[in-house]
Amino acid sequence: MSLVLPLCYLNGSYQPLAEARVSPLDRAFLFADAVYEVIPVYGGRPFRLREHVDRLNRSLDAIGMAAPRTHRQWCDICERLLAQDGARESYIYLQVSRGVELGRNHAWPDGLAPTLFAYVTSLDALPAPLYEHGVAAITRADSRWARRDIKSTALLANVLLKRLAVDAGAFETILIENDALTEGSSTTVHVIADGVIHTPPNGHHILPGTTRDVVTELADRLQIASESRRVSVGELRSADEIWLGAATRAVLPVTTLDGQAVGAGKPGPLWKRLHAAFTDHIQELAGTPPL
Repeated sequence: MSLVLPLCYLNGSYQPLAEARVSPLDRAFLFADAVYEVIPVYGGRPFRLREHVDRLNRSLDAIGMAAPRTHRQWCDICERLLAQDGARESYIYLQVSRGVELGRNHAWPDGLAPTLFAYVTSLDALPAPLYEHGVAAITRADSRWARRDIKSTALLANVLLKRLAVDAGAFETILIENDALTEGSSTTVHVIADGVIHTPPNGHHILPGTTRDVVTELADRLQIASESRRVSVGELRSADEIWLGAATRAVLPVTTLDGQAVGAGKPGPLWKRLHAAFTDHIQELAGTPPL
């Protein structure tokens, strides 16, 4: 079971997580008026830290907030948190809320001081059978809000959709809108057909995925064709392979979708190549600066 490490960062200070306190009037609590990032850590090194902070800053800009820390300052915060107990395989959670006001107003007043919060959780390895046999997924209509490109803490729809998967004995709920694939409740989705990786294009309807970008880069290295375009439900259901990408889980193969086999019903050959390349890429970066 993943273990939350005891030290956190809150508004400029490092303190025991169990003693950290935020006002109930914080807009993150009242309105989910906050954005966040989850950064995987391999061998004690934050993975794609620059890209995650870039996305955090894009989310902040989209909700009308200035970046409260530089990339270097976020890096220093992450490295100090990781120094506790020698955390090696873990993930870092960063959250920035608009802050606290003495009242509850939909239109926020000017001059609020943002609330900055970060902590580290150990990352347990997934059971080997999930890689050997793949995972199950179900499909449902996408019920989330319209600005999914903002990594907002307003995740109730995602939570409910993920629970549908759990209740169905599946790993993920893959989401459909206007007869086309969007993404998973907590993952990006890659659809492979005739040797080509297909992913929906970036826009307001999906979150620009940092792991998705790694997949594209590694596919280029492996000379596997990839393209970003609309993926129909029919293409999803007839795919040779389906992959799920997530910051803390790299890329997983989907082998059953709504109870039906995907392709041959086992992890496909392109996933095996990509998975091996992803593992090698992590090793390549070991010991290098995170920025």
